[in-house]
Amino acid sequence: MKHIFFVEDNLSLINGLSFAIKKQGYKIDVARTIFEAEVLLANNKYDLVILDVSLPDGCGYDLCEKIRKTSKVPIIFLTAADEETDIIMGLDIGGDDYITKPFKLAVFMSKTNALLRRSCNFIQADTELNSNGINVQLLKGEVYKNGEQLDLTTSEYKVLCLFMENPHIVLSPEQILSKLWDCNENYIDKNTITVYIRRLRTKIEDNPSEPQKIVTVRRMGYKWNAVDGGV
Repeated sequence: MKHIFFVEDNLSLINGLSFAIKKQGYKIDVARTIFEAEVLLANNKYDLVILDVSLPDGCGYDLCEKIRKTSKVPIIFLTAADEETDIIMGLDIGGDDYITKPFKLAVFMSKTNALLRRSCNFIQADTELNSNGINVQLLKGEVYKNGEQLDLTTSEYKVLCLFMENPHIVLSPEQILSKLWDCNENYIDKNTITVYIRRLRTKIEDNPSEPQKIVTVRRMGYKWNAVDGGV
């Protein structure tokens, strides 16, 4: 049975979502403060975290960053903070999806189920990716270039893994968005993808101004140019 952790202080929302989640056959724990959440996280293992941003004793972004220091558990932000900068921040610090209130319950449950399926597939997949001098330790969430560890944000890490898992395949910005975040383009647009790729190139390319690993395919998108044949 999948175990879901819901961090939210709105009692009516807690009751409604808890009922819907249990109806899907999942187990759920609930915390209404950062303090309660940290206690439960220290004593339980979860398959998914649903996290509000505004909590009585702190910010959900800070809790997300703490979780990401030790865990790759999928995280969905469920919040009324709907500015583009809020959404980008939530995804960039480690969120796997970002849903704004008000929301449709059917859409929320569909995204939850999809994220749990992808998480299961990720655990069952190969434990390493190797190509172009880049080594990704999937179970540890660590990336190395020629043996030296790189400091990547969660979003940069996701983009890199997607490219390395699909060598020589042109990926459009829309495909990257749909595969990584299940987000509507109204929230995370093509310019955001461009920013992530530019940042990533500065860290993995020998010469970022003339990229050889992540190459741009004019009017189509980007692809991972596996010059060494690695995958």
